[in-house]
Amino acid sequence: MFQAPRGTNDLLPQDQKYWRYIESKAVDLARQYGFGRIDTPVFEDANLFVRSVGEGTDIVEKEMYTFEDRGGDQVTLRPEGTAPVCRAYLEHGMHNLPQPVRMYYFCPVFRYERPQAGRFREHHQFGVEVLGDADPSVDAEVIELAWRLMLSLGLKDTSLLVNSIGDTECRPAYVGELKNYYQGHESKLCAECRQRLDRNPLRLLDCKVETCRALGDEAPRSSDNLCQACQDHWSSLRGYLNAVAIPYEIDHRLVRGLDYYSRTVFEIQPLEGGAQSTICGGGRYDGLIESLGGRSTPGIGFATGMERLALNLERGGVEVPDEPSPKYLVANVGDAARPAALELAARLRANGVGAILSSGSRGLRGQMRQANALGIPYTAILGDDEIEQGVVMIRDMQASTQETKPMQEFLDSAGA
Repeated sequence: MFQAPRGTNDLLPQDQKYWRYIESKAVDLARQYGFGRIDTPVFEDANLFVRSVGEGTDIVEKEMYTFEDRGGDQVTLRPEGTAPVCRAYLEHGMHNLPQPVRMYYFCPVFRYERPQAGRFREHHQFGVEVLGDADPSVDAEVIELAWRLMLSLGLKDTSLLVNSIGDTECRPAYVGELKNYYQGHESKLCAECRQRLDRNPLRLLDCKVETCRALGDEAPRSSDNLCQACQDHWSSLRGYLNAVAIPYEIDHRLVRGLDYYSRTVFEIQPLEGGAQSTICGGGRYDGLIESLGGRSTPGIGFATGMERLALNLERGGVEVPDEPSPKYLVANVGDAARPAALELAARLRANGVGAILSSGSRGLRGQMRQANALGIPYTAILGDDEIEQGVVMIRDMQASTQETKPMQEFLDSAGA
């Protein structure tokens, strides 16, 4: 028997309410902040991610789904959402629009990694991107949006972590200092971090292995090695976060896993689970558009995993409204009344009222049981007598009461 591929997941009808709840809250907030929706292709030119995400990252080296299509082009299933939005910004001349351009998206992303709770090889993200403004007040707005999303969903046991990792002016010197520090402790590094030491020393701070984490606690701090421009940006950001009363902690080990980040980086984590359970992460990427062939354009954004959010909603016992069920089940007494029942169900739906036709050739009692099993509050019953008299019998399934109404009167009032 076929099964879903490893690392993928079926989203069943009973689980949909969590996703629809997250989507509705996210869209409402995004619109409040002036964001418009963008949708990009599921696959892109493979070089888009090599150039933007970085050749030395785990995503490019180990996790991307890259293949040659029938035309001989190398394409990659989207492993993250920011680079495609930046490509669209360039391709469609959005630099000519009033800046900054604010966009949000929902999209599946694909990474060949070890499946874990809330994270699959195909998972889904809600993300936002702001392109065209370098002011730290924009960073504060984006972080505020992420934080307010968590609160609006009812996720209160979370922490917001922020850091600054500098830019192309000051980061090279910091990376050199970091490399010198770790070379003095190379024997204590895990095998993967020993490989990272030469090609991407920043990622050593992000390692989850305990011995590497202990070394990271004593490692040089990026915030102590900022140039004046980055220091001013970092100081202003903290002032803005304080101004809007967003609680945050400075995490000097926070670097994020993609090469395009600069200056501001941030994550939101559940209080239980830590970095391995991060539910939202993002930061500034002022050099990304330029690396893709555009002119220098600042940018900042974040992404949050839908699966991780849904998992935390369930674990936290957050009450999420059920998906609405039809208001009426239309039942028929005898096979001769079946066409009239089908017509009534169709007329209800045409009037914008949810209705389904009872299943098969069950007796009336079986049709009542079906309505109860589906949580449908009312049953509209048609038999030969009702059809002849032009009426319909309405049964309130919760109160166990029923009344007969003229057909047109019922149709006029059914949506009330």
